[in-house]
Amino acid sequence: MNIQQFQYIVALAENRHFVMASEQCFISQSTLSTMISKFEDEIGLKIFDRSKKPVELTSEGERILEQIKMIQREIGQLEEMTKEIKGEVKGTLSIAVIPTIAPFLLPLFLQSFAKKFPNLSIQVKEQTTGEILRQLSSRELDIGIVSTPLVQKDVVEYPLYHEPFMFYNAGEERQDQLTADSMDVSNLCLLEEGHCMRTQVVNLCDLHKLNLRSTLNFDYKAGSIDSLLRFVKANKASTLLPFLATLEMSEEERERLSAFAKPVPFRTIGLAVHKHFVKHKILEVMKESILKEVSQVLPNGEPKGEQLLPI
Repeated sequence: MNIQQFQYIVALAENRHFVMASEQCFISQSTLSTMISKFEDEIGLKIFDRSKKPVELTSEGERILEQIKMIQREIGQLEEMTKEIKGEVKGTLSIAVIPTIAPFLLPLFLQSFAKKFPNLSIQVKEQTTGEILRQLSSRELDIGIVSTPLVQKDVVEYPLYHEPFMFYNAGEERQDQLTADSMDVSNLCLLEEGHCMRTQVVNLCDLHKLNLRSTLNFDYKAGSIDSLLRFVKANKASTLLPFLATLEMSEEERERLSAFAKPVPFRTIGLAVHKHFVKHKILEVMKESILKEVSQVLPNGEPKGEQLLPI
C-alpha cells in the first residue's frame, strides 16, 4: 500500500463515481480501479461495493477510510514539521475564532500577522467553541481563538489576556460603582445557546443569585454581538459586553456603558491547538502579534475579580 492509493480511495469515497474520482486524481478510470483493487487484495477486504450505483463504501470500508484519513493528516503534519525545521513557512493555516471575539480582535492583528508570512495562505472563519474543539480534535483546524479554559484532553491551550466585561443599559445612565450584585437584569438580553459568552453571563448571574426573568414580553436570543446590541438599543434593554466590543462605541453610547467595580467579571482569551500541532513558529508569532495589539487597548493591569468560564 502507498500514499497514492490512499488518495484514490478517499477520492472515490467522496465522489462515489469512478469517472469523477479519476478526473480529480488526474488518472484514467481503469488505473484508479486497478490501484484500489490491488489495495483491497493486499488487505483482504472489500472497501467499496461496486454493484451499487453510485458506488458505496462497505461497512469495513467505512472504518478503513477513517483510518486512511487519519494517516493522511499525520503525513501532512510530518510535511509541515519538515518545512518548519528547514525554516520554510508556506502552505495553508486554518484559523477559527468564536463570534464574540472575531469582529473585535481580528482587525487588530490579522493584517500585520499575515504580512510576516507572505507565502502562507491563511484561512479564517467564525465558529462556536464546540465546533472549534471538534475540528481541532479531528485535525481539520490548525488554531482556534477561544475563551479559555477548555476541557479537552487532546487540545492544548495558551491563555493570552484577560478581557473585562462591561454592562450596557440602553435605558439608564452610566453607573460609577456598578457591582455584579447591583446589576439590573430585569431586561437583560443574551446571545443564543451555543455561544460560550451566554454561558459566562448566565453563570455570573447564578453566582450572584440574580433572577434572569425578563420584564420584556418576548424572548430574543441574538446570534451575534452586533444584532444583540441593536436589539438592546431598540428596546431600552441591557446586556454584558466584552471590553473590545465597546472600543468603537459613540460618546452617546458610552454614557450608558458601565465598568464594574472590583471584583470585575472577566474572560480569558487564548489560542487552542491539537496536542500534536507542529507549526510552533507560526503559533509564537501569532501570540506575540495579538499581545502587542491588545496591550495597547485593554485596561492596564490584571483584572481583580471573577473569571467567567466558557463551558
